[in-house]
Amino acid sequence: MRAKQKQRVGIYAGTFDPVHAGHISFALQSLTAANLDVIYFVPERKPRDKRHIEHFAHRAAMIKRAIKPHKKFAILELVDSNFSVERTLPKLHKHFPGDELVFLFGSDIIPGLASWPHADKLLTLHELVIGLRNQDNRSKLHVLIEAWPYQPKAVTMFPSYAPRVSSGKVREALRAHQPAEGLLASVERYCDHNWLYIKLA
Repeated sequence: MRAKQKQRVGIYAGTFDPVHAGHISFALQSLTAANLDVIYFVPERKPRDKRHIEHFAHRAAMIKRAIKPHKKFAILELVDSNFSVERTLPKLHKHFPGDELVFLFGSDIIPGLASWPHADKLLTLHELVIGLRNQDNRSKLHVLIEAWPYQPKAVTMFPSYAPRVSSGKVREALRAHQPAEGLLASVERYCDHNWLYIKLA
């Protein structure tokens, strides 16, 4: 039997409430910039420090619709409540034996990343792909990363095509029945059909 070919697998964890064009464009940029073979969207069931999020099943269903046109995108539904280096990382290594895992982050995550519990296990063993959001500065982020006590294997950083698109703005637009920058047609149809993000009287 042929040995399994080693792949470069992108891991993109987040709330995705809802998934939008910014998420998809960042993933598409990452495929090329980091030479990835596939990217897995990993929605968190109960993200830390976030309240009143949409049910996991709905968020996962919207991701499946959003990534359908992209053959190199997939979804991975883990049982963990949220992404944890201690719990989730071993499961990812078991799920992708022998593959190189590359983690995708928006630049807003980077200032606090080194303080995550067991961050050393994430950083020293893996590459990072960072999409610059809003006014975040590439040079300042590089300086911040270089000051970390643990260095990632490699860092790929680039400006996002949709730096100002956010799930919060999309939700507000859906509640107000207004057009929203970054709102995907498949997500809008799903929300309409399932009465999601309805503004309560």
